[in-house]
Amino acid sequence: MTWSIIARDEQTGAFAILCASKALAVGAVVPYGAGRTGVIATQAFANPFFGVDGLRMLQEGCSAHDIVAALSASDGGRDHRQLHLIDREGRVAAYTGSACIEWSGSVTGPQVSVAGNMLAGPQVVEATLNAYVSASGRDSTSV
Repeated sequence: MTWSIIARDEQTGAFAILCASKALAVGAVVPYGAGRTGVIATQAFANPFFGVDGLRMLQEGCSAHDIVAALSASDGGRDHRQLHLIDREGRVAAYTGSACIEWSGSVTGPQVSVAGNMLAGPQVVEATLNAYVSASGRDSTSV
């Protein structure tokens, strides 16, 4: 089981990432980020190259969508992986491989994404997104 939330503050441009897992030392495997660049979470059977290569692509100005497409297309293990990221413009993209153990998936909103695997169901990521929106003072109709 791994769960993560990534977000970008619209006013300051600051990024945040939080992850939790049954796996030991998840903080050394899942989160990647760089100021003024973006954040990436790679999980399920995490691929650290998603973080390394994804950060390079973010620094080059690639969009979140293009990065997720490129990284997942080039990885033979993509069916067992999850990836979500936010680029410097606040664009969000997510990918969940078809072989990830149930329940696995993600939900996104403006400048925020929540992903998880081996969860009780989609209500877990939906509740996380709703809690974030509520706590951030955002208008829930914009999610």
